Amino acid sequence: MSDLKPKSITQLLVAWSDGDPTALNELVPLVNEELRRLARSYMRRERPDHTLQKTALANEAYLQLVDQKQVHWQNRAHFLAIAAQLVRRILGSYLSPFTGHVSRLL
Repeated sequence: MSDLKPKSITQLLVAWSDGDPTALNELVPLVNEELRRLARSYMRRERPDHTLQKTALANEAYLQLVDQKQVHWQNRAHFLAIAAQLVRRILGSYLSPFTGHVSRLL
């Protein structure tokens, strides 16, 4: 058994912010379930026939999160707050073409 403790999400986020590329590889499996949980939570509030799937929403949020270059991650809570904000933005941008079209018809 290894004497090394697994790194916490906060430690990995800080290391990633400091430019450690291996930290992202360790971080992904740890935050993946959190992103899926966020996606499930927000999709429950959407209409049942929504065409955007939970997995696609979580994946899009992940892609946008890893593209963040100017963020100095403080901790897990900070990361999840940004992730939740991104999920809401993705849902909003996904729906805006539809809602804009309907409002123009009225």
